[in-house]
Amino acid sequence: MNKNNHTELPKSAFKFRYVALSSLLLILIVSGIGFYFQHSSENSTDTEQHKSKGSGKHRHDDDDKPAVVSVETTTKADFPIYLNGLGTVAALKSVTVRPRVDGELMRLAFNEGQTVKEGDLLAEIDPRPFQIQLQQAEGQLLRDEALLKNAEIDYERYKTLLAQDSIAAQQTATQASQVKQYKGIVEMDKAQVNNAKLQLTYAHLTAPISGRVGLRQIDQGNIVHANDINGLVVITQLQPINVVFTLPEDNIQALIQRKKNTASINITAYDRAGKTKLAEGKLLAIDNQIDPTTGTLKLKAQFDNNDGVLFANQFVNIKMHLDTLKDVTKVSSAAIQNDTQGTFVYVVTPEKTVQVRRVTLGVTESDKVAITNNLAPNELVVLEGIDQLHEGGQVDIAKKDGQSVAEVSNKKEKSDKKLPKHE
Repeated sequence: MNKNNHTELPKSAFKFRYVALSSLLLILIVSGIGFYFQHSSENSTDTEQHKSKGSGKHRHDDDDKPAVVSVETTTKADFPIYLNGLGTVAALKSVTVRPRVDGELMRLAFNEGQTVKEGDLLAEIDPRPFQIQLQQAEGQLLRDEALLKNAEIDYERYKTLLAQDSIAAQQTATQASQVKQYKGIVEMDKAQVNNAKLQLTYAHLTAPISGRVGLRQIDQGNIVHANDINGLVVITQLQPINVVFTLPEDNIQALIQRKKNTASINITAYDRAGKTKLAEGKLLAIDNQIDPTTGTLKLKAQFDNNDGVLFANQFVNIKMHLDTLKDVTKVSSAAIQNDTQGTFVYVVTPEKTVQVRRVTLGVTESDKVAITNNLAPNELVVLEGIDQLHEGGQVDIAKKDGQSVAEVSNKKEKSDKKLPKHE
């Protein structure tokens, strides 16, 4: 019995020691994990504070750093005022040449795209049928003229016999009527001759107006008819030529006033993109009613078109010179800024600081704007880099009037070196 008790005691002690060691190890592991996370959190906080301090210093440096801008020098000059419109070129005259008689087209006497004058031969239709008709009419006329002459001789003889009381008056009157009848027939024959001559003339197609011929609508050898729809060719008069264009009704009163004060109004035609100048002309006419659907008024201008750059039905942009403002300050439209208080520009002072200048805008033409007040010539206004600016901020000018400041300085230095030195 004592032996069994002695054997069981060491096993209980061993089990107790195992549980104690396991508990201690678990406590150490938990403590280590907690220390690790606490240390990581402190490091992360320190890093964020360090970054925050560093970024604050960077922002402060950015506020102090001058903004890089491009500037333009304001100028003072005459500022033209234009009215802009959209127009379509319209030929002064356009004629479709059609045959007036039927027959075979024997010859074409023109080249496509050729410039012709009024009366120039364009084509020939077979004239032989009309020559024969003319001969028949002339033969008929000769026969009837002979009958008329014989009737007139008989009438003169009857009048002599009637005077001698050798013939009845009725016979003389009948002969007088016969003479009148033959005269009528002769006149009809003459008309037939003239008509045959006219038909023969129509066999030769000539240009009814001066202008440029287009592409031929029918080839030589075809049978043409007087009722052909397409005709033979179209002739368009291009010199001079008209342009019909429209203007908004809001501009009409200024236009009418201008027309009263001047003999002519200059008009310039540009291409579809509005960049290439095509021709210069004069205002010809103003329509008498406004289109209610578009609120525009039609006008017509005329161009000499000596170089032939304008074609019928061509789309063009129109610029009408309405007036000229004398000695006004103008800047590029890129310098104009807007806020809740109105319109302003950024002006660079001689001390390289920015000043907000409230201005009033005048008319706009292309990329230039007329300034009516609060801006003088030869001042510097900012065109680029505006997002970084504020009142009183420092600036660094990178470009001036489209040129790099460094390039301008280099050119000036080279120019100074070339100047002779005076001792």
